[in-house]
Amino acid sequence: MVFSSLLFLFAYLPVTLALYYLIPNTRYRNWVLFIVSLLFYGWGEPLYILVMLASITEAYVFGFFIARHRDANPGRARLYLVLSLGMNLAALLFFKYANFFIENLRLIPFLTDVIAPVEGLKLPIGISFYTFQIMSYTIDLYRRQTDVQKNFVAFGTYVTLFPQLIAGPIVRYRDVDDQLMTRTETFDLFASGVRRFTVGLSKKVLLGDAAAACYEYFKASDAFADSTAGAWMVMIFYTLHIYYDFSGYSDMAIGLGRMIGFRFLENFDYPYIAESITEFWRRWHMSLGTWFKEYVYIPLGGNRAGKWKQYRNIAVVWLLTGFWHGANWNYILWGVYFGLILMAEKTFLLGVLKKLPAFVRHLYALLLIGFGWIIFSFTDASAGLSCFASLFGIGTGTFCTPTVGYQIVRALPLLIIGAVGATPLPKKLWDKFCTVDWTGIGAIRGNGIEEPIRMEKSALSVRGKIFAVLTTAGTLGLLTVCTAYLVDSTFSPFLYFIF
Repeated sequence: MVFSSLLFLFAYLPVTLALYYLIPNTRYRNWVLFIVSLLFYGWGEPLYILVMLASITEAYVFGFFIARHRDANPGRARLYLVLSLGMNLAALLFFKYANFFIENLRLIPFLTDVIAPVEGLKLPIGISFYTFQIMSYTIDLYRRQTDVQKNFVAFGTYVTLFPQLIAGPIVRYRDVDDQLMTRTETFDLFASGVRRFTVGLSKKVLLGDAAAACYEYFKASDAFADSTAGAWMVMIFYTLHIYYDFSGYSDMAIGLGRMIGFRFLENFDYPYIAESITEFWRRWHMSLGTWFKEYVYIPLGGNRAGKWKQYRNIAVVWLLTGFWHGANWNYILWGVYFGLILMAEKTFLLGVLKKLPAFVRHLYALLLIGFGWIIFSFTDASAGLSCFASLFGIGTGTFCTPTVGYQIVRALPLLIIGAVGATPLPKKLWDKFCTVDWTGIGAIRGNGIEEPIRMEKSALSVRGKIFAVLTTAGTLGLLTVCTAYLVDSTFSPFLYFIF
């Protein structure tokens, strides 16, 4: 089940919210969330619920041992930590990477007939995300950054919580441990969640899916008749597609969390306005970057042990980042690609970039990001290399065929809307809209927060009602348009489900 489906929007979500708010106590509401989240996860693959429950149970049990021994016997606590992490990683490595390793080992002549791929092995959806969340609990517990969770349902709710279960954001346990047992649901928080969810749904359905269709078209046409313009469209529309698809999902997850009283951290911060790759990775998939920084990069020594060890740490992190994304060499190459660029920036490139005009820095970042997405999107290395070469006119028959040119003109409005939507401009316009005094009496300051300046209470009330009507109408309008698209479209899963 996916958020951008009629089943979720008009059956699962209303029933879940109704059940949740019929229960007055947070403890029992966790039971509701735990059960409905398991149903959400098991809708397509019920057997893999057992895999997730096994991971939850072992981390929950080992948590008690780690907490018991972390002060009196750190060595034993470390042993239990290693066992817990090992069991979680073993499940991830088996389901996600077993056949990858086997297929590569079979390239060795004497092993070709000795080992065979595991038949029927499917990747449990979201296993990379929930494995990292479980690991954050045991690591934080060992580090004394959180307390042991004695309530199994509360811990299970943390892992299985349906808003972020499938594709993040990756929520560290210590960021929500208090919210698991004591959280406050308010009308304003719920309303902001509905608005955020609708914005995310619109980004996914109206922009992400449209960009995906353009990407697939130009990719197919470029394979049929190579052209430089077609290759650039492949790169540009994939760049837009992956952003609107993934950031749209994150918006929906954050919005759904607010509807049930949870406050998740942001996962994207306008990454395409970055002026370096270093800045880009501070803005893109921030929860994953934070996870690797706190649990891999800093424990390895970070940047505290000299340049060469810092480079080693960067190399390890980015090799793992690429490998985390998928069991294919293109993901590993993608990780190595960005790791090398980050090393170069830390060595000398950032200093050079600071001396250049802002638009040059921005163009530099966008080009390298786009080249990275070419590596990321092509699991077939030869097809990816051909597309990359076509960007520079190598091996192409022409700059632009008439058909490709016609389709570029047709796709131009989407390209412009997508480019503008990836900047802070829409948010700035929204903030300005929030501060308008629709009553014509007095003024409002702040991003939609009522701070009256010599304004009568009645005027504030009128302003609030007008603002509520306008935002409600806008939200319902977007939801209606998205529903119309979903009724007329085929199944469209989120790109990051495969990871």
